[in-house]
Amino acid sequence: MEITKSGFRPSQRGAPEHFTGTVRIDPIISAPEPARMAAATVTFEPAARTAWHTHRLGQTLIIVSGAGRIGRDGGPVEEVHPGDVVWIAPGERHWHGAAPTTAMSHIAVQERLDGVAVDWLEHVSDAEYGA
Repeated sequence: MEITKSGFRPSQRGAPEHFTGTVRIDPIISAPEPARMAAATVTFEPAARTAWHTHRLGQTLIIVSGAGRIGRDGGPVEEVHPGDVVWIAPGERHWHGAAPTTAMSHIAVQERLDGVAVDWLEHVSDAEYGA
């Protein structure tokens, strides 16, 4: 057993090659092998968002505050709110972030496959975000 006390893991800024706008990542867990679980609280300032990306084993998002948007390849942009839970299937090309005028935080839970939890793609354009 391992107990990680609150505030032990420092916040990280979302890397500009993977995010548009201001994003803060607060790690929750990155379980050691052979476990594959990884989770973080991600906070997006208004209009901030991820780049397009996929997850080899899927991802669950639990919206905890604010208002957000999520889009998937070929689908509409959906609004999400606190209490919403989003399952993204393995390999599904998608993005997620805050609404245009409201910040949003979610808990992102995913598993690593061969040490990789996410495969990053190109940035989401303003037109794709606003669709």
